Amino acid sequence: MIERVICDSAALQDGGLAVRFKARLYGEEPSAFAVRYQGRVYAYLNECVHIPLELDQKPGHIFDMTGQYLVCSVHGAFFAPHNGNCLGGPCRGPGLVPLQVEERCGLVWLKEGECNE
Repeated sequence: MIERVICDSAALQDGGLAVRFKARLYGEEPSAFAVRYQGRVYAYLNECVHIPLELDQKPGHIFDMTGQYLVCSVHGAFFAPHNGNCLGGPCRGPGLVPLQVEERCGLVWLKEGECNE
């Protein structure tokens, strides 16, 4: 397994802007994002489950105004930050595709080529 740094831990604030990055998954490099929610870091592919468009039309703006839900800015679907499950709006499938991340030594690390599915 290969790991790489995607950002400093300080770049992610609870309910704040997401950090966007390119994942390396199954020979492709899809858009992805990391967020902090209730003190933990989570990462997902940046693709709505309704129609495959990036969630954030304005880069990094994925949380709703309350900082409690991840929202597709195009379709209005909203997702639980801690597991990516769709909670409402137009959704197909169980939810966002999670990526394995770990926070250590003040950095957020992505474990390449793996999903948490």
